[in-house]
Amino acid sequence: MEILQDDVDVLVVGGGTAGVIAALQAARAGAKTAIVEMAGQLGGTITTGGVSAPAYFFSPDRQIIAGIGWELVLQTKALDNTPWPDFSRRNPLRPSYHIPINPAVYALVAEEAALEAGIDVHYHEILNDIERYPGGWSVQSVGKGILRKTLAREVIDCTGDADAVGILDLPRERGELRQPGTLEFRLCGYNADDLDVEVVQEHFEAAMQDGDLQPGDFWRAEDRLFIEFLRARGVNQQHIFGADSTTAVTQSSANVKGRRAVLRLLRFVRTLPGCEQATLDKLYPIAAVRETYRIVGETKITYDDYISGRIFDDAVCYTLYFIDVHTEHGVEQEFIPARRVPTIPLGSLIPKGSKRLLVAGRSISSDRLAHSALRVEASCMAMGQAVGAAAALGVKMGVPSRDVPIEAIRALLKEHDAIVPTMDGSEAV
Repeated sequence: MEILQDDVDVLVVGGGTAGVIAALQAARAGAKTAIVEMAGQLGGTITTGGVSAPAYFFSPDRQIIAGIGWELVLQTKALDNTPWPDFSRRNPLRPSYHIPINPAVYALVAEEAALEAGIDVHYHEILNDIERYPGGWSVQSVGKGILRKTLAREVIDCTGDADAVGILDLPRERGELRQPGTLEFRLCGYNADDLDVEVVQEHFEAAMQDGDLQPGDFWRAEDRLFIEFLRARGVNQQHIFGADSTTAVTQSSANVKGRRAVLRLLRFVRTLPGCEQATLDKLYPIAAVRETYRIVGETKITYDDYISGRIFDDAVCYTLYFIDVHTEHGVEQEFIPARRVPTIPLGSLIPKGSKRLLVAGRSISSDRLAHSALRVEASCMAMGQAVGAAAALGVKMGVPSRDVPIEAIRALLKEHDAIVPTMDGSEAV
């Protein structure tokens, strides 16, 4: 096995939705930066997971999240024909629309940005060990045929499962009941508008009764007709109960369960009158997981904090989505009151008691209800940019990132076109 030695200012573990933005911010602020990413491309859930419609960048009144994530979205849209949503026709229950992007183009754009910023991108590697080292961390990552040893002044954990936090035995929370995951796919080869809704539903109910389809194959079966599944072409219509990304074994299990469900669905859809030529247009390689570990941070965002639109003293970005808890029986939703835009405090991204270690993404310190809203992609991009700024400033100032003055972080974020909350909430309206 080849042993590689690296020395960087900032090491980002996980190049997904939050991680690539964190790395770009750190590098653009002058820090020597590297990314360790287990997949073969950047973007995480957006690209490898196929959840390619980030939200929410807008409140009903104005844009609330911009910066580096928004820059990559705009570059992606400029290279593809994916239509923009019609923001003039607002859903009364949702404050904004998801923005569909081409995940393949996004992966290319993100990689180009990383290389132009001078980031060392290490694909097909996973975190193996992390130990405290004078002035920072000694980190081991492994890939096929290599063991990489990296000295880093700051580490940003964007694994989604708080892997670095767990290796260091820092506290994490994990509920006994996790939200189900989803394997994204797309069907084609039929016109849903030409189908007989009643006939389709009769066939679906018979397939469920006979066991040809199983609970979770169409997660909205309790409140929607199967024609809605067909109209959506399968997009985000599946639930994988017990999906867990914390180990190779559990992620493999989720992937296999998801693919078995897709095969059942494909075979069933081809039995429907008018769908005889249906086939699979896309199947993403990894099941997307909604919930595993959350860190115990210096600040914990609660449901009350979130639903009230609390503006924290150390707020570094806005966030907006509805409470969205997926269950075995569908989804439990609660919509935030109009004109409220919650914030994310830096303290929720700092593992309690740690130094020179930050977290961004769905491992954010929060209770379960707040987490169900905080985990969405635009918010993960914003928190990624915030921790990238904090880490770079910590290196530059010669202090742990947690000790960087909050106003210095906010000033750097503004320099890089992020939208930073103000204490009176004026930025949110």
